[in-house]
Amino acid sequence: MFDPTYTDEQNALIQTARKFTREAVIPVAHEYDESEKFPVDVFKAAFDLGLMNIEIPEEYGGLGYHTLDGCIVSEELAYGCAAVATSVMCNHLGALPLLVAGSEEQKQKHLRRLTEEFIFISYACSEPEAGSDVASMKTRLVRDGNGWRLTGQKRWITNAGHASIFTGFATLDPALGHRGITAFVVDRERPGISIGKKEKKLGQRASETCDVIFEDVPLTDADIIGEPGKGFYVAMEVFDRSRPMIGSQCAGMIRRCLDESARYAKERKTFGKPIAEHQAIQFMIAEMAMAYETTRLLYNKAAWEVDKGIRRTTTSAIAKCVGADSVVKCAADAVQVFGGYGYTREYPVEKIYRDAKLMQIYEGTSQVQRMVIAKNILARG
Repeated sequence: MFDPTYTDEQNALIQTARKFTREAVIPVAHEYDESEKFPVDVFKAAFDLGLMNIEIPEEYGGLGYHTLDGCIVSEELAYGCAAVATSVMCNHLGALPLLVAGSEEQKQKHLRRLTEEFIFISYACSEPEAGSDVASMKTRLVRDGNGWRLTGQKRWITNAGHASIFTGFATLDPALGHRGITAFVVDRERPGISIGKKEKKLGQRASETCDVIFEDVPLTDADIIGEPGKGFYVAMEVFDRSRPMIGSQCAGMIRRCLDESARYAKERKTFGKPIAEHQAIQFMIAEMAMAYETTRLLYNKAAWEVDKGIRRTTTSAIAKCVGADSVVKCAADAVQVFGGYGYTREYPVEKIYRDAKLMQIYEGTSQVQRMVIAKNILARG
């Protein structure tokens, strides 16, 4: 039975992540958003504290935490800065294909490296014409003697400019659709890999996003994750396990909107009294509180199902979709509570408003989540 009560260890983890966010993230979030620089010092501090790669098992040098543990850390980081949370989470996302379907040799080689070195691993799935529609990818994996050749272009790849390892997907033949998708892992230093331009984004500017270009990159059988042609199922399993973490980021951002709005509403006066006494403002704050509790419970349940090995495609999609749609509305309302000040960069709600929109887009748009939810509901006997 699902129980939303945290253990003492999880509560301690929350306090560690919350203290880190308060001291190392919030004070520099505005600066890095303005400069659009990648905050390597912040990520290094998170790595040193054990807040990166949190779900890597102990046998590969990790802490062996579970999905729910990773989610509660992600919520705290996103409270301070969604871009920081996204880039920290991306190491988990990049490692997931290995955790889901990697061989023991692959795990020992790549996962252990993540725990022993401060490096990034990027998840290279999306393409210029294949985002949510994974089966439409054009990146090719072709047999070459006893090995393979990888050629194609990946787009919207988080941390790509700083990644030392890439996990990704390519097709054996576009005509095969999802039956041709194959997962791979490759080091950045392999010949034929280059990084495209850094994207100029609306929000989450401290998290770098770039193209990755593979030009006749040589791979061996040891670089193939799982069975050739079965990568689509690896990708779907990855999304089932990563979407609760998107929900957790949304929860953190909603909670920040709530805290900032409540604080400002008690200080700002109109018509001779604090705006917190106006029912219109009270209703927006109440909606934020409701959205936070809903999103938090949903991502907790989705993460709990992942950790229990329960089939969770629908729950994960609901947690991601509800959280993403809710944080966009809450951020818009937070700007409204602040009025003209909320539209300026002097206050943090303007940044949260810009950052929030991405939550409805990456790792499957809100529309795709609805498709996933409906398909699974209608497939029930």
